[in-house]
Amino acid sequence: MNRKQVKELWTKPVPETKYLNADNVARYRLILRYFYENHSKLKYWLKVEEVHEGVMNWELLSGYTLEQCQRDLEVLTEWKNLNSRHDGGRATTIEEYLRKRYRYQITPYTIEIERMLESLENIQGYGGSLEPTLLERLSGYVRQIRDTDDWKDGEALLLWNDLQLAFRQLHENASDYLASLQTGKAEELMLTDQFLVFKDTLTHYLRNFIVVLQRTGGQLEAVLRETEADVWNRFVQKVVADEARLPSLEEMIPDEERFERHMEEWSIFVHWFTGKDMEQSDVVFLERATKDSIAKMVKAALAIQEKHRFGISRKRELDYLGQWFLRLDELTDAERLFAHTYGLYKTRHFQGEGERTSDSADMSMWDEVPIIRELRSRSRVHRKTGGTEAIRDRKEQQQKAKQAFLAEKSLENDILQKWLRLGTFKVSELERLTSLERKFLLFWISRCIANRSRTTRTPDGLEIVLQVPGDGKRAYLTCEDGTLEMPDFGFVVKEVSGK
Repeated sequence: MNRKQVKELWTKPVPETKYLNADNVARYRLILRYFYENHSKLKYWLKVEEVHEGVMNWELLSGYTLEQCQRDLEVLTEWKNLNSRHDGGRATTIEEYLRKRYRYQITPYTIEIERMLESLENIQGYGGSLEPTLLERLSGYVRQIRDTDDWKDGEALLLWNDLQLAFRQLHENASDYLASLQTGKAEELMLTDQFLVFKDTLTHYLRNFIVVLQRTGGQLEAVLRETEADVWNRFVQKVVADEARLPSLEEMIPDEERFERHMEEWSIFVHWFTGKDMEQSDVVFLERATKDSIAKMVKAALAIQEKHRFGISRKRELDYLGQWFLRLDELTDAERLFAHTYGLYKTRHFQGEGERTSDSADMSMWDEVPIIRELRSRSRVHRKTGGTEAIRDRKEQQQKAKQAFLAEKSLENDILQKWLRLGTFKVSELERLTSLERKFLLFWISRCIANRSRTTRTPDGLEIVLQVPGDGKRAYLTCEDGTLEMPDFGFVVKEVSGK
């Protein structure tokens, strides 16, 4: 059957699906499910008595007779759900042979329909997953196609099937998983306190997928763009040759049509990673959707935390602050404490009186000369002015910001390497820390406490395990900006892979 004949089938009815909405749908579905289960057990041809007995064993029908089962099998045969053949194996007379005794077999169309129904019965949500290993596997497949010149018989077809399976799993599972984060059930979960425990694990899961997607997706795009088209054409021709060697009882598809079909599938795979014409690739859309999911979860977590803070009494804190002010003897110290506590007042602008044109006290304000002040729009929408503006060179500011960012990252990396070299340590064993080191330590403690396993991972590939003292021992953490009292936590810092 060529491609044109396949398209013609799209406009025709499918009689094999009639049994799903017929009057006796319960009987028809039970019969075909019994055929489907026996087909899975490699038992293909069934007699009427076997079908009737198997359906009645499920105890879902009452008063179902053998004659009714015979008529149902004939109807399903008419609808092309079953194939029938005459059964004369046990006939001892001509009359018995001529009597209507048939065996029945489920058709390929109905097998796929029942398989689909079986899958639908097990669906409880969108499901899906984000599997970075599929991206790495696809990258390996594409590189193998590019670097292989001499294909052995069957190798190209096997690699083609593996590539198509991994590609299908990647975009279907990713789409289903991201869709599951937009369901009403997910929205309800994001409003509960339980989500705070789940957020870190889910965020790490999504962030890890984005890292692999950015790295592997870019590599795949480069390989697909830089490799000549003849390399892919030769591979697809080898796949077609391997398929032609497979023995098949069905009508053989011409090699030209098979080649065109596979090249169309290959172009879909290429455009998924490289884009088409002026459109962005699906990798970009997948990365953007994953980042939006992370932002949505972080926003939900902040909303929960703000809800907890709202209405909390600050009486004890204010009383402590008031006692602190009372203990100060110098006004300068009190002003410094006030500045650290409340900061600067918000700036206010006051408009003075305008120019008066008369000294008469009886002159109405409506007779005064108006004071004209230009008001600028507070709208966030930028409106272009009528004139032209010069292009500002911001390279110097960008370079300074870049240098400051790199310096900060270098300092953070030095701190992380310091913890990594220590490996295992306790709070009581630490010397005086800088404010940045204290920030890292407290951040790790909060992340580990929020996780049931008391572990967390950093984007730099470090795993931190928090050990809570069982005896309730406490320790003092000395920092450059003060001293903290806390439990004598133990830490285990080690480097792990990015999986």
